[in-house]
Amino acid sequence: MTDTNKPEPSGSDAQDKAVEEELKGVPEEFLDDGDEDQSGEGGLEEALAGLRSDLEAAKQETLYAKAETQNVRRRMEKDVTDARAYAATGFARDILSVSDNLARALDSVPQELRDDEKFKGLVAGIEATQRELDKVFGQHGITRIASMGLPLDPNQHQAMMEVPSDKHEPGTIVQEMQAGFMIKDRLLRPAMVGVAKKPD
Repeated sequence: MTDTNKPEPSGSDAQDKAVEEELKGVPEEFLDDGDEDQSGEGGLEEALAGLRSDLEAAKQETLYAKAETQNVRRRMEKDVTDARAYAATGFARDILSVSDNLARALDSVPQELRDDEKFKGLVAGIEATQRELDKVFGQHGITRIASMGLPLDPNQHQAMMEVPSDKHEPGTIVQEMQAGFMIKDRLLRPAMVGVAKKPD
């Protein structure tokens, strides 16, 4: 007579069966059979070293990308600022001729006509227009370049002629033929000047 009662599996057998159930469906290449040799451990170290190297390279690339993005953003901000600051440059350069003509008109009016009742209103109107134009220039950062009595500055002055003089050092501006202007920190138009030289 045979014993129909099967022996209860031991604790270790039960654990093995539970592990086998858990590992069902896992690909074989991911399973460790416990028989790794020294070469397997070396391969793992190589893989980890490769991953560390890749991670460091990725960090460097990220830092470079962030720096480049920051540089592009700064360049764009500067371009926008410059565009706002100097947008009126072309128009301002053209309108300077209007200012020149007004100044010439005022300079050409003799004193007796300025005192004449018939011309006082006309002269006052031209002077008011000149003042208004200067005010608008100031609002847009357009300023006149100082010239008379100063040394010649090639960045702001354009020497048109030399004037013999005993009273001034050579290279000193003694005559201004046309006023020069700056727009903020940029040259809008150089001043056309005459400079002193030693008499022959």
